[in-house]
Amino acid sequence: MPSRPNIIFILTDDQGYGELGCHGNTVIQTPNLDKMHAESVRLTNYHVGPTCAPTRAGLMTGHFHNSTGVWHTIGGRSLLRQDEYSIANAFSDAGYKTGLFGKWHLGDNYPYRPQDRGFQETASHGGGGIGNTPDYWGNNYNDDHYSVNGEWTPFEGYCTDIWFQEGLKFVERHKDEPFLCFITTNAPHGPFIVDDSYSRQYDGQVENEDRANFFGMITCIDENVGGLRKRLDELGLTDNTILTFMTDNGTACGAKPGQGQFIANGYNAGMRGIKGSEYEGGHRVPLFIHWPEGGLTEGRDVGTLTANVDIMPTLMELCGIARDDLVFDGTSIASLVRGEDVEWPDRTLVTDSQRITDPIKWRKSATMTQQWRLINGEELYDIQADPGQEKDVTSDHPDVVEKLRADYDSWWDKVSEQFNGTIPIPIGSPEEPSVRLNAHDWRNPEAECAWNQSAVRAANKCNGYWEVEVAQPGTYRFELRRWPKEEDRPIVEGIEGELKTNRDIKDGYGGGVAVPVKTARLKVGNIEQESAVTSEDKGIVFTAELNAGETLLQSWFIDDAGEDIGAYYVYVDLL
Repeated sequence: MPSRPNIIFILTDDQGYGELGCHGNTVIQTPNLDKMHAESVRLTNYHVGPTCAPTRAGLMTGHFHNSTGVWHTIGGRSLLRQDEYSIANAFSDAGYKTGLFGKWHLGDNYPYRPQDRGFQETASHGGGGIGNTPDYWGNNYNDDHYSVNGEWTPFEGYCTDIWFQEGLKFVERHKDEPFLCFITTNAPHGPFIVDDSYSRQYDGQVENEDRANFFGMITCIDENVGGLRKRLDELGLTDNTILTFMTDNGTACGAKPGQGQFIANGYNAGMRGIKGSEYEGGHRVPLFIHWPEGGLTEGRDVGTLTANVDIMPTLMELCGIARDDLVFDGTSIASLVRGEDVEWPDRTLVTDSQRITDPIKWRKSATMTQQWRLINGEELYDIQADPGQEKDVTSDHPDVVEKLRADYDSWWDKVSEQFNGTIPIPIGSPEEPSVRLNAHDWRNPEAECAWNQSAVRAANKCNGYWEVEVAQPGTYRFELRRWPKEEDRPIVEGIEGELKTNRDIKDGYGGGVAVPVKTARLKVGNIEQESAVTSEDKGIVFTAELNAGETLLQSWFIDDAGEDIGAYYVYVDLL
């Protein structure tokens, strides 16, 4: 009996369908991905969430992202519900070694971390990108600290290179047993940082420096894909490894939309909209599958409507993992991938972008069939006759609109069942004895928070609360900090140097503003405490006796004028 196939799954961030030479981009250099495209089965009508975390939630679970609690990228709405069973859980339970290297973006505290969701070995940055608030302080793509199975560890080199290097080390350790390896780059997500050797080749060929750097980041990914494939050949693993490449949403920088979200400059493979859009360019992305022993080498397109929720059941079937107890919103497309002559029924799929605290029906939604796209419940496009979505044909096909609206209603009824449910972060759990809460996960009505380290440096005036679960009763210690412990600086003190945005950190972050804080305040459940803040205080400590159960936690730093910010970091320990 042949051995079970290995899986290496490459997922890039914010690279659109058009950022590949094989998809018609005449500027970008992606020779290795172009070669993989020529040797793979390609899903050409494949759809994801229009932004980062939602795509990952659907990919990891086979469930519609809104039903998993993940419909935003910040504000406590990127935490994958505790009861979700991931693809890593399934493969780990089936005897596979599992690893993830790179971006996770589904929670940074227990039980939401990748090592809590079935991945046995991990190396990842915090939050949705390097330099986000949950990330190690001062990370800027080069020579950073990354979390290795939960422990911050220093690395030398550029982030993309490290993710591929760590992924290959994992493969080499487990080359004699079946493995599932996710390599999930944060590139080419902004800030657009890459060595000049990659970006300068695009000078004079693109509209601005950001796009040159963006393309350079993709070329760096491409080079690493080539190195990965070469090493698989050397290890004798190519034939029995399912090598998969996809991106997580539409382009962030390769094209710029103008009026009506039609592309004003750049290349987007003829699609309307970019990252975050309900139009095709926001959520149609590439997916290549190469597997020699499975016969997936011939350069064949599959144009059937498919989605990220199909990937978990598909890979399970291809690897012979049968689980009758699992119910998916997606379906296995293994027969389509294998090119079998099967009758495939038309289906309706929905994707949307809900970058707000609480989802709103019809907001930035696309209801899709093989032929039709219903946008926001109001605009109808025949995607086969009009792939650029230029002509709204709503008035010509009221029956189609009615059916798709009914399909959307059924989908909404399903995904909205738990919208009002809590997704708390445990404190006092032996699985994570010391908890660092951060502003990235603040909940508030506006879904606004200091989600990146530049916002902390700028002392953005925002606040919110955390949903927490007191794992066991006892006395808890709360330390409120404006700066994380890695910075170890008084609350009121600034940092010398020019204040920079999170898009301009290639050469370091620069400075941070001082804040004239006089009072610190903590509220946890119905317990409220205040304390004066001196010029020397790096953190303000409160203790509280808490019962087990769910509650809310909020913090304030207040100046003499009564203006406040939240404590961007709160460290919690059970005494």
